[in-house]
Amino acid sequence: MQRPGDSRRRADELLSIGAVLAFLRDDFPEVTISKIRFLEAEGLVEPQRTPSGYRKFSPADVERLAYVLRMQRDHYLPLRVIREHLDAIERGEAPPALPAPEARPGPMDEVDRELGTVSESVNGVRLGRAELLAAAEAEERELTEWEAYGLVAPGPDGGYDGEALQVARLVAELGRYGLEPRHLRAMKAAADREVALVDQVVAPLRRHRNPQTRAHAETTARDLATLSVRLHAAMVQAGMRTRL
Repeated sequence: MQRPGDSRRRADELLSIGAVLAFLRDDFPEVTISKIRFLEAEGLVEPQRTPSGYRKFSPADVERLAYVLRMQRDHYLPLRVIREHLDAIERGEAPPALPAPEARPGPMDEVDRELGTVSESVNGVRLGRAELLAAAEAEERELTEWEAYGLVAPGPDGGYDGEALQVARLVAELGRYGLEPRHLRAMKAAADREVALVDQVVAPLRRHRNPQTRAHAETTARDLATLSVRLHAAMVQAGMRTRL
């Protein structure tokens, strides 16, 4: 985990979050302060705090952050797996073997994984605005713009659910490739049309007097939504293949 040149830092030297950001950006240009705060919130690094509340990172903290970022960038590992690696290293054990390049999921596998992740995490999740920004690794101005374009919206209580978080993360990721919210209006319009189509199919079931039939409407709506997303992904994949 040690990077060449780290020996120039004293073992007891503590760095501010800005200094850590400047150091990491040599190898990870896209890292942000929000990203570092998010990794802290996930328990992957535990910087010290000054009496006034400022974060102070040790060289070991910086090493952990670099390791996390490297595993995400080079091996596409989820944070849960990276945490297992770090725990093993702290115990003096070899971390689990990294997946071979050919074992990485393809586009359709990614769609299924993302759908499963959303369905598992969306129930009961309520985030405040600051929590959403940290989890999505975004800035306030970005969220304001996403809301202006109707990509992300708070609930009646002003909070955000798991689906809003998933949308925010994906919009942020697309932004790293240069796609701005205005470019995503077509995707939002297409999603609205798909929602209307699913609603057209299940509306008669939802109005039924039988509670079991109404419950079946919810199941049918989820199934249709999943199939719609998988079809969209497959069609995009097929269309891109003709252009590559």
